[in-house]
Amino acid sequence: MDEIENRLARRLATLRAEHGWSLDELAQKSAVSRASLSRIEKGDVSPTASVLGKLCVAFGVTLSRLMQMVEEDFVPLVRRADQEVWTDPDTGYRRRLLSPTSKQLSGEVVEVEIEPGQRIAFGGSPRDGLEHHLVMLDGALSMKIDGQTHHLKTGDCLRYQLRGGNTFETGPDQGARYYLFIID
Repeated sequence: MDEIENRLARRLATLRAEHGWSLDELAQKSAVSRASLSRIEKGDVSPTASVLGKLCVAFGVTLSRLMQMVEEDFVPLVRRADQEVWTDPDTGYRRRLLSPTSKQLSGEVVEVEIEPGQRIAFGGSPRDGLEHHLVMLDGALSMKIDGQTHHLKTGDCLRYQLRGGNTFETGPDQGARYYLFIID
C-alpha cells in the first residue's frame, strides 16, 4: 500500500473517532460492513470508489474534500507530475486532483477516467444540492441523476445539483475522461 493509501486509512479512522462513532455505528450509517471498515482503517485493503462514496455521504464531505484532508500541505501550484492520483482497485476508475484544495477555497476540479464497460454507482450526496459541472474531454458516458439519464459525448457539459445517488456508465467499447468542477 502506498503512502496516500496509508494516509487515507488513518484519516478515515480519525473521522470516525471525531464523530464518536464505533465501527458498528459507521457500518450502519454507511452501509459498509464492519469487517470492511476495520480492514480499510488498518490499511489492509484499499477502499473502492463506491465505498469511499458511501463513507463520504456518512461523514458529510465530498470525495475531494476527504482527499484534501489526506494532504499534508497546501500549495498554490501543483504541477501535473505532482498531482495526486487515486485508482479504484475494482474498476480502474482513476481520479486526479487537478486543483489544489484548501480549507479557504470552496471549489475544486478533478479529472476522472473510466475504462470501457464500467458502471460506478454512488448512493448519495455528502451535501444536498452540491453543485457539479461535468465537462467531457474524451469518450462517451451515460450518467443517471435523479432518475434521469444523460448521454454525454466529447465536448458536452452537464451542470447539476446533486441531491441523491448517481451512476456513471461507459459502453463496452469506449471509456470516458472528463473534468468535474465541484462547487461546495
